[in-house]
Amino acid sequence: MTGSIGRWGAALGLGVLWWWAVLRLALAPDAGVLEGAVAAGGWGLSLLPVHCVPKARAAGAVRAGRWREAWRVALTTRASPPRRSGAGSGPS
Repeated sequence: MTGSIGRWGAALGLGVLWWWAVLRLALAPDAGVLEGAVAAGGWGLSLLPVHCVPKARAAGAVRAGRWREAWRVALTTRASPPRRSGAGSGPS
């Protein structure tokens, strides 16, 4: 319970700080670099994806190590020449 209250409190506090910076930039003639940095930083954080789930539960996610396996197979097949059989279906 404490962790959830702390997260909500931090989110609320940072939201209030961001709105303070934005309103000060818009309304105060002496707003400066600090307000601009806070407003730009908060806007930049809003671009991050927040609707994420762990990879194991994501629909369509590939399992860990899939690319390593693909590279290993590609490297082993490249090292040995392709085998030809006597009765191939392609042109000779």
